[in-house]
Amino acid sequence: MTGHLLIFGLGYTAAILANHLRTAGWQVDATGRAGNLAFSDRERVEAALASASHVLSSVPPADEGDPVLDQYGAALAGKWLGYLSSTGVYGDTKGAWVDESAPTGTGRRSARAVCDARWRDAGAHVFRLPGIYGPGRSAFDRIADGRAHRIDLPGQVFSRVHVEDIARGVIAAMASALPAQPWNLADDLPCSQNAVIEHACRLLSVPPPPLQTLDDAGLSPTARGFYLENRRVANGKAKRLLGWRLHYPTYREGLAAIAQGAAIAQGAAIAQGAAIAQGERFAP
Repeated sequence: MTGHLLIFGLGYTAAILANHLRTAGWQVDATGRAGNLAFSDRERVEAALASASHVLSSVPPADEGDPVLDQYGAALAGKWLGYLSSTGVYGDTKGAWVDESAPTGTGRRSARAVCDARWRDAGAHVFRLPGIYGPGRSAFDRIADGRAHRIDLPGQVFSRVHVEDIARGVIAAMASALPAQPWNLADDLPCSQNAVIEHACRLLSVPPPPLQTLDDAGLSPTARGFYLENRRVANGKAKRLLGWRLHYPTYREGLAAIAQGAAIAQGAAIAQGAAIAQGERFAP
């Protein structure tokens, strides 16, 4: 399967998806700093929309409405539509499991829930994503930057997903003949953020950060809000209906792969540096 995908908002996750599709022979256009289109260039965006078979938006809600639907909604008819949403639309469930049948709009992400509903009404596959991690955006990076925290909140549980598995889920939906619907794309092991940080520290052979109260951690309002919700996200629907298979079923496999990739990259950089030095040493 190949086609022409227009991505609104070529961010971290959408860029991974774009790379996979281009490798498979797709034409991919995108707005955003790393894209080839300016969101405000209506003439060029509408020209791309006219030839696109598929459209995906990763643009977050604005203060008022959804930027993509508000500006380009009339040109989306007849396209395969996808929207990267958030499991935050489910709100706080006190640690209980939630699937796609759970009510939305009761949590702190009220604007996201409104946009989630609007994209569903427009006929989009809505991908509800928990905490996203991957190379360059993982517990390793937070530890290295001094941003890693262990918060003393017994029973607090989050779901997460590796960015590569999000791309696999979206591609599976694009290839399916199923009608548009919401999909939870989360890994198999909801757990505390503390467990992830502690495991990453073990892999790095460094001590974990101290255990702190939520007040003492000095978190930003956004980060603090993250800890005020507690839920486990069920992924069975995507597995059953899309045939989605997780390459990284838990954070352990995901962090191990990131660590291995970093070690390979570091080894290549060392080898390149040694080769350069050797060449300089014996240069005539």
